[in-house]
Amino acid sequence: MKRSRKIINGLIILIILMQVIQPTKNTAEGISENDISKTYAISTDVHQIFIEKCYDCHSHNTQYPWYNYIQPIGWWMAAHIHDGKEHLNFSEFKTYDPKKAAHKLEEISEAVNDGWMPLDSYTFLHQEARISANDREAINTWMKTLPITLEKK
Repeated sequence: MKRSRKIINGLIILIILMQVIQPTKNTAEGISENDISKTYAISTDVHQIFIEKCYDCHSHNTQYPWYNYIQPIGWWMAAHIHDGKEHLNFSEFKTYDPKKAAHKLEEISEAVNDGWMPLDSYTFLHQEARISANDREAINTWMKTLPITLEKK
């Protein structure tokens, strides 16, 4: 057998074996008791915006697309979700101390208003996750009702 044929066969076997090692799924039953909706009075429409556009990477409730089961894409997504939850976890928002919660709310406001969330790499395949002008307005209106003071820049 030619050397190139052996290399190709070896790569095929490696790719097949990679499919066996699946990352742990980020799924939970329903909304957590520590969810942001249990921390603040949040309108149904704003909570739905967060669920549809943010929760895949920033909660314990990721909705996985079919391509997540193809490795190494699944590993990349698992790392991305882990990183997203490190920065902000809507499912654990109630556990944040008040100063940290206020800071996270400031970051949500910045992310929505400056347009750096959701990430372009996510919205490339998930167009429905883009934050619309109506979404932005709903979130900003809700933020004004919160019993905290967000820093004005």
